[in-house]
Amino acid sequence: MIRLLLIDDHAVVRQGYRRLLELQGTMTVVGEAGTGADGMLLWRERQPDLCIVDLALPDLGGLELITRIRQRDRDARLLAFSMHRDALWACRALEAGALGYVTKSSPPEVLLKAVNEIAGRRSFISPDLAQDVRRLRGEGDGRMADALTPRETEILRLLLDGRTAADIAQILSLSPKTVHNTHYQIKTKLGAGNDFELVRAARRISFEP
Repeated sequence: MIRLLLIDDHAVVRQGYRRLLELQGTMTVVGEAGTGADGMLLWRERQPDLCIVDLALPDLGGLELITRIRQRDRDARLLAFSMHRDALWACRALEAGALGYVTKSSPPEVLLKAVNEIAGRRSFISPDLAQDVRRLRGEGDGRMADALTPRETEILRLLLDGRTAADIAQILSLSPKTVHNTHYQIKTKLGAGNDFELVRAARRISFEP
């Protein structure tokens, strides 16, 4: 029996795929969380075999949560489950430590296959993104070399949501100085001289908060 933890802020969506998973008879959900902070607590308490993590969480973003879990357990099996149909998001999730990435527009059987593959410590990418992900991850010194780190991605997401540096520092448990420094690094990587240009650059790389 595969013990699952579901971390997704949409309760109705979460209940839908919980039912799908448990109907298989080989999977059981040992916990559900609607925020990254609650997900972290439940992960520590329940020690699931596999976590399904939505990337668009209201506090800690999913990428930051995946990073934190993997820092504490290098063997953690994590599946990113997201509305973002963009290979860059999938690559960021894999870099953060996820073993797989499934888009929420995928057929149910894709999610089931992903869970089974990742439970067996094998990677899995949604078929609708797999080719693009392989291309980006094979570019070496190309586009992905300049992509943002998972933490930079989360800070950019919060900046685009209109959060202040103080807000972001509190949400991500960082110092305001670290947030300011990372903000500068993000602008440098994306070639943005100011925040207006940063927004334009974020759109150019298909970044959606």
